[in-house]
Amino acid sequence: MSFTPELVAELEVLAQFSLDSSQEGLKVHQTADKTLVAAAKRLHEKDLITQPDGGYLTSLGRDAVENVQTLLTILTTKPFVAVSIAELA
Repeated sequence: MSFTPELVAELEVLAQFSLDSSQEGLKVHQTADKTLVAAAKRLHEKDLITQPDGGYLTSLGRDAVENVQTLLTILTTKPFVAVSIAELA
């Protein structure tokens, strides 16, 4: 499995949601980038968000955003190890 441009766009939309409050939603305006508008619609069809143009996270969507945030943290955090893996080989 690989990240298609469509999946990347969906991840970008999910990454915009805040988990601080279930009362905080998101609106993807029709004037936004067409790939993000389409991504929001697909996320709604997958029951991750409540409206085709954003809305609120569903329970499944909340789980997805938690995982997206974890992945982003892992991929953007510099390692604490002072020795690179190549140096260990």
